[in-house]
Amino acid sequence: MKTIGLIGGMSWESTAHYYAELNRGIKKNLGGLHSAKILLYSLDFGPIEALQQQGDWHRLGAIMADAAQRLEKSGADCILICTNTMHKLADEVEEAVDIPLIHIADATAQALVQNGIKKAGLLGTAYTMEQTFYKQRLIDKFDLDILIPNEPGRATINRIIYEELCLGKILPESKKAYIDVANRLIEDGVQAIILGCTEIGMLLKQTDIDIFLYDTTLIHAQKAVEWVL
Repeated sequence: MKTIGLIGGMSWESTAHYYAELNRGIKKNLGGLHSAKILLYSLDFGPIEALQQQGDWHRLGAIMADAAQRLEKSGADCILICTNTMHKLADEVEEAVDIPLIHIADATAQALVQNGIKKAGLLGTAYTMEQTFYKQRLIDKFDLDILIPNEPGRATINRIIYEELCLGKILPESKKAYIDVANRLIEDGVQAIILGCTEIGMLLKQTDIDIFLYDTTLIHAQKAVEWVL
């Protein structure tokens, strides 16, 4: 079995789900007392979030590259960035190491394509929804039609992520707000909703929505399990 290198802590709430899902995946495949071989480099999210707000992606790229190099030197065979937003720096991570990066957007898009999904709604941080690094990859590389919420919807999604979910707060009124945003995307004709932030799956469940939800944390972890086996 190969060793998975995780760049985590952004937030640690979702990184904990990665750890659990990777081990569940290995146990499901190998049975018995088997568990995943994991190296975790967990960053302090406070300074990371501050640099995001400042738009200092150059400094963030250096931090992510350093984390990847530390994992490679420690024996990791692949890299997972345990957050959708920080895949904005996927190129910097890939260039810093000789081991492969398993890209969360690619894993998610492959799942959509395999299930015949052509048009999907994307929920995530404002960076993920509004910038091109994520949704344009889904469009250009996988020929998907990606819709994002309107401006008030994006603001609501982003606020709840940073002010609640990243702090482990799960509030019923926030679940309702997410459902309302998702339902507006459904009215616009999407066939599925991408939970394009690794914390959203803590709040929004398949039973809350009438169409398929694609939880990127679960998909990413499953892809990593397939790779290491």
